[in-house]
Amino acid sequence: MKTASKRYAAAASKVEKTKNYSCDEALKLVKEIKSAKFDETVDLAFRLGVDPRHADQMIRGAIALPAGTGKTVRVVAITAGQKLTEAEQAGADFVGGEDIINKIAGGWLEFDRVIATPDMMSKLGKVARLLGPRGLMPNPKLGTVTTDIASAIKEQKAGKVEYRTEKNGIIHVPIGKSSFTVEQLKQNYTAVVSAILKAKPASAKGTYVRSLTVSSTMGPGLKIDTNEVVNSI
Repeated sequence: MKTASKRYAAAASKVEKTKNYSCDEALKLVKEIKSAKFDETVDLAFRLGVDPRHADQMIRGAIALPAGTGKTVRVVAITAGQKLTEAEQAGADFVGGEDIINKIAGGWLEFDRVIATPDMMSKLGKVARLLGPRGLMPNPKLGTVTTDIASAIKEQKAGKVEYRTEKNGIIHVPIGKSSFTVEQLKQNYTAVVSAILKAKPASAKGTYVRSLTVSSTMGPGLKIDTNEVVNSI
């Protein structure tokens, strides 16, 4: 633990706490100060001027990152008939119908995403309590309940990330790995920021993007200039 603290302190000493960095500066520096031996995830944290207690101010969605996530995503496809073959050909890791649902009901959760066709949703009700709290329950708004199951699987495998407003209007979104180039991170950053800005609720009053911070898994946060965020996308 002491070693990790020293690494963090060394990284933090290179960050100006009161400075609002440009996107390019922040992404370059977050790569330079990474300290862990593993490939850290680079994460954006938005603090928005919304009240998630109101349904019309709850921001939730999904976006395919142009440069991917750098992570292997294990996809379960729950469907029937011809769609089973489509799901297999699209690259789903696990494919099935009620057999998969029963396996999940028994405690099997070795996957990262669940995609289902609409006809299977009533049957998925029996495992909703297992999938829901883990953010794995298929949802039409996130593109994980669809008749075009092949496209949905390819998007998830390529690097589609979900986001949702948490308490106090915070949204966390991963934009890649510390091993990515600055340009790859910027591509993903731009896509995510654009999606969040477009999702601004009409009922939200005052400043929408109150702060934006970028950090790696084990590193300190770097504040990004919110004026640049709003004006550059």
